Amino acid sequence: MRPTGSLHLGHLVGALDNWVKLQEEYECFYMIADWHALMSEYENPKTLEKNSMEMLADWISCGIDSKKSTIFVQSHIKEHLELNMVFSCFVQLPLLERNPTYKEQLRELTARNLMTYAFLGYPVLQAADILVYKASVVPVGMDQAAHLELTRGIVRKFNNLYGKLLPEPKTLLTETPKLLGIDNRKMSKSFGNTIALSDKPETVKKKVMKMVTDPEKIHLDDPGHPDICNVSFYYKVFAPEKIKEISKMCSQGKRGCIKCKEALAEILIKRLEPIRKKRERYLADKKVLLDILKKGNARARDVALDTMKEIRKKVGVFHDI
Repeated sequence: MRPTGSLHLGHLVGALDNWVKLQEEYECFYMIADWHALMSEYENPKTLEKNSMEMLADWISCGIDSKKSTIFVQSHIKEHLELNMVFSCFVQLPLLERNPTYKEQLRELTARNLMTYAFLGYPVLQAADILVYKASVVPVGMDQAAHLELTRGIVRKFNNLYGKLLPEPKTLLTETPKLLGIDNRKMSKSFGNTIALSDKPETVKKKVMKMVTDPEKIHLDDPGHPDICNVSFYYKVFAPEKIKEISKMCSQGKRGCIKCKEALAEILIKRLEPIRKKRERYLADKKVLLDILKKGNARARDVALDTMKEIRKKVGVFHDI
């Protein structure tokens, strides 16, 4: 995950809840992707370290356990960039230029100059992030499956050139709710439409009350259309036991949007309160967080170094000096 700002509800239901479950079944590596963050934040990188610490506090507060999983910082493991260099020697430029996510980011983030060598090549570094640990499984949503296929293609090319060494990671498709922002657009820090995990109760309530609802339900007794209402979708995710009753009352014109929002705000506040309190304790004394990273970096470095020793032999560069 890139430390580019405060984590929000989209991160919670789209990734973190699933990460907590995965660590019970797999040996997991969770990476603070600060090199990837620098690709878009290179003009103003002053907040990267602060964002990294806050993101780590969020992870731990949401249930990521450093005793079960390896948590580390990408830039502290130099083998990522070494493997990125190897892959960069044979990945073809047209393959990167056709990447739909690259084109989408260029359209969306117009305030930044992303026509850079690093940003074009981010899928190559992403492949190195995965393969330096010889990962067998990568959890992705359906919309990200194409990214992993590019990594699998790099594996096949490498193994054809230098001999079989790297595994083709399998796609672990995860069903994750796609939360929209409070303005019905994609939830994004750049749009300013998120509800952050760190938001205090009064902030959560204020944001929820601004949420866009059914545009055709103007008066309280107007029949609503819960299937197209963003507030209704939030109920499906955070209070599924209430959605049937709320949808019925809304569609019959027996419940107003304000009441729905007020109740939703209380549900979100209750969900976020333990996370917020834990992260505040961690950030008040960062020694625990730094110790987690120190141990996680050491573990990740050992695994990555073993992989790079094998790769150096395969590609013919010095490895015994």
